[in-house]
Amino acid sequence: MDERYSRQVLFKPLGQTGQEKLALSTVTIIGCGALGSAIAETLTRAGVGTIHLVDRDYVELSNLQRQQLFTETDAQQMLPKVAAAEQRLKAIRSDLRLFTYLEHLDAAGVEKLAAISDLIVDATDNFETRLLINDASVKYGVPWIYGACVGSSGVVFPFIPGESSCFRCLLPVLPAINETCDTVGIISPAVQVTAALQCTEALKWLSGNHEAMRKKIHHFNLWDNSQLDIGVSRIKDPHCKTCGPDAVFPSLNETGVSSYAVLCGRDAVQILPDPNRPITLDDAEKVGNQLEAGVKRTPYFVELKVFHHRMVLFGNGRLLIHGVHNVAEGRKLYHQVFG
Repeated sequence: MDERYSRQVLFKPLGQTGQEKLALSTVTIIGCGALGSAIAETLTRAGVGTIHLVDRDYVELSNLQRQQLFTETDAQQMLPKVAAAEQRLKAIRSDLRLFTYLEHLDAAGVEKLAAISDLIVDATDNFETRLLINDASVKYGVPWIYGACVGSSGVVFPFIPGESSCFRCLLPVLPAINETCDTVGIISPAVQVTAALQCTEALKWLSGNHEAMRKKIHHFNLWDNSQLDIGVSRIKDPHCKTCGPDAVFPSLNETGVSSYAVLCGRDAVQILPDPNRPITLDDAEKVGNQLEAGVKRTPYFVELKVFHHRMVLFGNGRLLIHGVHNVAEGRKLYHQVFG
């Protein structure tokens, strides 16, 4: 085994055997923001063999306070987070097998990744995507590690199919209001601690130390020095649509979901491409030039500044409209520009 892992191998619960298991492991990380970038770097340095990294966004200056893989240059170039992460992670470890996806995670995508992964690590910012991960986790028997942080607090729990309540059991009804980094802020240590706890659970699972996995939801607050462990075994729903005897995996089978969505913490609306009316980078550049919209084109997207809003169209037709607060406003602007 590579000398670079010698100090980790000295840790008895891992040892040489555990290190070899890490090298043979495949991990999918959903999200490459604050948590995702920290998790990706830690697992890369730890020697995980293959990582699949999914994120739909690009680097902005406000990310740099807590998203450790990125630089000012990345923000100035509006580099997609997965592209910036790939450059940094491959510089850290050249033999890493890394696969990146600049796209919005949908049911087909999460099922494809779950089918080839030993573990999924959550670094998302919304409950809907977590329910999608949860359904795929149970359907394919792949554990996933939930993590969330805001302000000075964080929450971590490993969901292991067949051994614990699933995420849907714990959230039968999504909360109407959710604190975000944009509403209450966040300090970087809360991110680092949450990511560290998630990565520790990942190392336990991947190295075969399953008995050491957390059995309770762990919540901490670094500012008031509090922590709480919450048992969830009794919360299991015997009629759960994901992990119950008549499971139907509703998030994987939802149809007719709107292609418009407000992005949590981004002050933006995302519009997914209409398969019957694809808009290409060339189309966006042409429209932008006609509107004298200050067009900027990169290999990944076209940026337009039109009607006092910033629009970013990605190569697969996905569009972000910044500075809007609801779907109706986003839909109106979309039709104003693209008809």
